[in-house]
Amino acid sequence: MKKIISLFLLLITLLNLSGCLGALIIGGAAGALGAYAVSKDTIQGETDKPYDTLWNAAVMIGKIRGTIKNQDSVKGYIELEADSSKVWIRLIRLTRATTRIRISARKHHLPNIELAQDIFVKIIEQVR
Repeated sequence: MKKIISLFLLLITLLNLSGCLGALIIGGAAGALGAYAVSKDTIQGETDKPYDTLWNAAVMIGKIRGTIKNQDSVKGYIELEADSSKVWIRLIRLTRATTRIRISARKHHLPNIELAQDIFVKIIEQVR
């Protein structure tokens, strides 16, 4: 019985470590963009690109990747469905020159950080 419990705890620990490792890889892979994972389903970053340029890029990438269900440029909010996932893109003006991009993705109520990261990178590449 102790072996089973030990094995189970080891498995849980390994799964938790792999989740942390995933966040570190995301941060490292997108580090040049100033992006980081803020939760298991959300990636965000700050950029000095103009808000309107980011908005247009986010809408374009959203249309390419899926179907936009809701959008509001004043609030900086886009909701779309892509790859059987729900995706929320949020643009937040921090200062006149800095905008935060926050992207969350969930597939069947489970985090889909890979999709969020992919959309984030595509938006940043589009505004370069």
